[in-house]
Amino acid sequence: MFTKKILIFLGFLIFSTAFAHWSDLSAAEIIVEAKQVQMNLTFPTRLAKKFDTDKSGVLSSSEIKAQNMVLRQFFAEKIKVFSGGQTSLPTLEAGASNKNLGPKANTHSTVVLTYVLPNGVKDFKLDYNLFVDGVSTASCVATLLYQQKAQEIIFRPNAREFRLESASPTTSFFSFVGLGIEHILTGYDHLLFVLSLLMLGGGLRYLLKVITAFTVAHSITLSLAALNIIHLPSKLVESGIALTIAFVAAENLFRKDVTALSRSRWLVTFGFGLFHGLGFAGVLEEIGLPKGNELFSLLGFNIGVEIGQLTVVIPAFLLLQAVKKIPWEQKARQAVSFLAVAAGLFWFFERAFS
Repeated sequence: MFTKKILIFLGFLIFSTAFAHWSDLSAAEIIVEAKQVQMNLTFPTRLAKKFDTDKSGVLSSSEIKAQNMVLRQFFAEKIKVFSGGQTSLPTLEAGASNKNLGPKANTHSTVVLTYVLPNGVKDFKLDYNLFVDGVSTASCVATLLYQQKAQEIIFRPNAREFRLESASPTTSFFSFVGLGIEHILTGYDHLLFVLSLLMLGGGLRYLLKVITAFTVAHSITLSLAALNIIHLPSKLVESGIALTIAFVAAENLFRKDVTALSRSRWLVTFGFGLFHGLGFAGVLEEIGLPKGNELFSLLGFNIGVEIGQLTVVIPAFLLLQAVKKIPWEQKARQAVSFLAVAAGLFWFFERAFS
């Protein structure tokens, strides 16, 4: 009975969170000049849903114009730019839609905020607090341009403040490490694929082979896609990832020669890992890599993905090894694989045909 309840809970978790992956992501370009700061901000419309009067999912130019003053006050409270200890009320206008958002374009809005700096950039500080309450993984990835230099900043609920003197490549590197960790830990489809690999059984040698193959493969395509060397439509990538989950989980259930499967699975894992790498690159394609610091930031993101992956894989592997002699262990593995097949097929049809 306890096992059944756990499986029901896991199923609910998978299906209820499947499409929340990017719902809390914002992106911004911040240009700091001698007497003003301009921010081109793309953010989830639900953060300002009361201003979306036609319920279209996007703040239109007419909505922004009609509610300009209250929107200016709203953003002034959420995003404060300080100069010489003083802040100002920004001007506000509609911005061009972010073409990189693709199918998510009807969930995000773009505005241009302009703050006047009467004291120049003296003691410049930016306090960003446009997040959904209670969502610790919400973030805004911003590129700040100042004196012809670019820096990537990642704002989070627990890291809201930026000071101009804090700009450094090291800061950007560790910001991308954190972004990579968050990305994999909220990437339920990627995690389910890895867990499906573990459901076959096998010891440490099997684990090292499949995880190494997966890591090498997704690192290749993640790097190529993030550097704009290759690109595939997001619908194809996301639906393909869903099929990889269903395929691997189905093999766990229906392949009889488990020994032969465990020996050759690293090859399949490598091939499927190439698709997952393109999925990992989605966030980097949306926000872009900081100019002049692309490789350093990409390395940080990749390291973050691996750290996040290991925080799930290692405990799961140790747990599976610990319960090997329990009578219901094999049935539990099969139940998880069956659930993974169902989730993979559900995601495939949802992503391919929605």
